[in-house]
Amino acid sequence: MAPDQNPLGDGSGMPVAVLATLVVAVLALPGIGARYYVHGGLDFVHVLLSLFFSINLMICYWEACLFLRRDYIEKRTLYWRGRQRETGRTPAREFLSAKVPLRRVASPTLWADVWATYSMFDGSYSDRTTFGFNADVVNGFFTPLPTLILYAAYTFCFVPPVLAGILGVMLFWQWTYVTSVYLVSFFVAGRQDRITRGEMYTYIGAMNAPWVLCPLLGLYVSVRLILDGNYSVLGC
Repeated sequence: MAPDQNPLGDGSGMPVAVLATLVVAVLALPGIGARYYVHGGLDFVHVLLSLFFSINLMICYWEACLFLRRDYIEKRTLYWRGRQRETGRTPAREFLSAKVPLRRVASPTLWADVWATYSMFDGSYSDRTTFGFNADVVNGFFTPLPTLILYAAYTFCFVPPVLAGILGVMLFWQWTYVTSVYLVSFFVAGRQDRITRGEMYTYIGAMNAPWVLCPLLGLYVSVRLILDGNYSVLGC
């Protein structure tokens, strides 16, 4: 598919935003359900971190697409910039509301548009030389396995709590630190001057806040696992 053509399909299927929500639900509900079955109840912290882990796993796939389709994304960004001039619509909203069939849920071409449209707010993601681009690529390839280990450990409480705590400190700290550095780099580079205040709050602030707030909660849980030597912080 050429970068200047619309790859989103013929308008049939479900909106991209709904499709992404469905993927997160498919990843999160088995863990939440297994926790209820094994331990006879739910725990708010476990549910919240299960959702965070599931979102991260989905985004890890998107980040793999960022690397694998990097040439396409750089060209696709030009398409969305031109389309914004023609229609006056925000590319991110147009992309998220576009309907695609379920069979395209794993299409790298589809999810490449996540980064092409986000590049309207932060050009880092159409420039492979930037910190933002490379930080997300690294997250996409290196965090799925530890994410899955912690997800399973928090659900079944079968890993020695000290080991789970150490892994958690390592993983949650890097999320907190890298996201904070990304946000600082965004403002130091003056990219906020190229977008509206509403776009900054919505697409930069709100979309990156979970990668600071949830990891801070995860750090607390991890430290408690180490100090307590048990999973009581997760209700186990």
